[in-house]
Amino acid sequence: MKNKPVYAIESVDNALRLIQMLRDQGALRLKQAAAELQVAPSTAHRLMSMLVYRGFALQDDSRVYHPGPSMGAGLARREWTRTFRELARPHLETLAGQTGETVNLVIRIGTQVRFLTTVESTNVLRVGDRTGTVLPARHVSGGKALLAEMDVVKLQRLYGTGALAESDEPMSEKEFDRLIRELKLVRRRGYAINNQETEDSVVACAICVRDPAKAAIGAVSVSLPVNRYHPDRLEPMVGRIRAAVLALERDIAELAAPLGADN
Repeated sequence: MKNKPVYAIESVDNALRLIQMLRDQGALRLKQAAAELQVAPSTAHRLMSMLVYRGFALQDDSRVYHPGPSMGAGLARREWTRTFRELARPHLETLAGQTGETVNLVIRIGTQVRFLTTVESTNVLRVGDRTGTVLPARHVSGGKALLAEMDVVKLQRLYGTGALAESDEPMSEKEFDRLIRELKLVRRRGYAINNQETEDSVVACAICVRDPAKAAIGAVSVSLPVNRYHPDRLEPMVGRIRAAVLALERDIAELAAPLGADN
């Protein structure tokens, strides 16, 4: 499990967090940046100026910052993710309190998942904050839950090696068949499990979040150290995750504009 460095450099950490926000939100105002980092607007401005200088950010005529050319490919460019995160936060906090474990909100972009926000457990031994982390969707519990919503043709485009494939992570036929079998199990259960696939000694369970049209737009996961995981804990944990997801979906349904998009 990742721990924050003992000699952390706050200014560097803040700059990296701004890069993550630009990548995942696609647009950022100075006031938003300052509020997120809990710093003065003047401090946020200095940090953003350095990102502009190094090509990680661009500022348009309305003084909104966008990802710059140094960010590379694979940017989210989704303004709705901020609303999604803000709606989810109180439900994640409740879920973290109920389970005593770390809770995450993720979205899928192609073959990857992005962690939009985390509410950490208060236990000394806990899974750390993964906000901004990018991981392969097929190994992450939230990624599996979202991939399970796709049909075989779309999965073939993402991962296959045949004529339909458009993948930058091609699988062998045997690997692809194994993925399909696992995703069928996820669909049947209604939740996904990641048992130490992305990090040693960490287990996670996730359920999809759906919009009013029943399209999956993200997933909520609970992550915990493997020594606190036991099959007897799974059923009540799934029940609590499902309750949190249903409450979040009710909030999403009350929005005036639709939230999310297919990818």
